[in-house]
Amino acid sequence: MLPNRRTAATAIGALALSGALIWAAPAQAESASPAPAATKTAKSAPKGDGAKAICRRLPKTQARVDTAIDRLKGGPTVMGSVARLEQRVANAQTAGHTQVHDYLNDRLTFRKNLLPTLQKRQDDLKAVSAWCSAQDSK
Repeated sequence: MLPNRRTAATAIGALALSGALIWAAPAQAESASPAPAATKTAKSAPKGDGAKAICRRLPKTQARVDTAIDRLKGGPTVMGSVARLEQRVANAQTAGHTQVHDYLNDRLTFRKNLLPTLQKRQDDLKAVSAWCSAQDSK
C-alpha cells in the first residue's frame, strides 16, 4: 500500500527534526565546557613590532598619505578638498538649507582637522623611512 502525502510529509518532518536534534546536542555540549570561548579564538600575542612589514609597505603608505593631503589642499574643483566643501557649505547657507548646512559644516570641521593629522603622519613616515634605510645598510 502506498502512503498518502500527509503521512510522507509527517515522516520527512520527523526525520528532519531528529537530525537537527542530533546535530544540536554536540554543539550544546561544547558550549557547556568549562573552557572560556575567548581562548578558542584568541591568537597569540605579537612576537615583534612588525617593523619588516612596515618597511615593506612604506612606499604605498607614503603615497596614500601624500595623495590624501594633495586632495584636501586642492581647489574648489577637486572632489574631497576642503575648499570644495567650504563652497558647498556656503551654497547651503545661501539657499537656506539649515539642516544640510549643519551636516556639511560638521563634515568640514572633521576634514579641516584631518589635514594636520595627515601632515603629522607624513612626518612620522619620513622618520620611519630613514630608520628603515639605516636597517637595510646594517
